[in-house]
Amino acid sequence: MPIFEYRCADCDTVYDVLHKGAENPDIVQCPSCDSRSYVKKFSSFAASTGSGVAAASSCESGNCGVPSYGGCASGMCGLG
Repeated sequence: MPIFEYRCADCDTVYDVLHKGAENPDIVQCPSCDSRSYVKKFSSFAASTGSGVAAASSCESGNCGVPSYGGCASGMCGLG
């Protein structure tokens, strides 16, 4: 189930919405002001491939299994 990130066009609150499927579309509504005016944001994603403990310790050395673009993907893996 995909999670999409939105920014409220009225109050600038950033929030996530879990979309359960095409047959059951969710209504996107700001949790702060209940507005239905929004901008869909481009979000990155994360994936887990194993034990966070081993990955975290190896990420500190700059090698956490993420393709290297300047040491641990320049901190993009979220483990360091």
